[in-house]
Amino acid sequence: MECRRAVVVLASIGLVGCGFHRAELLPSGDGNTITEDEVVASRATTAFEVIQKLRGNFLSNRGATSFYDTSSPYPTVYIDGMRYGDIVILRSIPAEVVSTIRLYRAWEATTHYGTGNMGGVIAITTRQGGDQAAAYRH
Repeated sequence: MECRRAVVVLASIGLVGCGFHRAELLPSGDGNTITEDEVVASRATTAFEVIQKLRGNFLSNRGATSFYDTSSPYPTVYIDGMRYGDIVILRSIPAEVVSTIRLYRAWEATTHYGTGNMGGVIAITTRQGGDQAAAYRH
């Protein structure tokens, strides 16, 4: 009887320990935001890798929005509120400077960043709050 209790206790500890380890890679409550804790837990080296590992859907093509619109069907990247270009720039942003990454869908992007972002916006906030942003202009 005592042996069975010890096995149950040890098994419970093992399950709880595994549960906490796996939880660090689970998305935050907001599916459109990647937090600093998630960035660190991903062990990625660039912002692109962080997104690819945790929210691959951020990088998807939104499709043509109209016959006349020439804007990209992919999200536009903004760093600390400044427009930086297309998603290729994400490969040059070290994950270690990223505080949050947020996806704004097209209708949200228009409200926050104006027109011309029909593919949406990937908004990155750096840990230094803008000090690092100038380094990623192309």
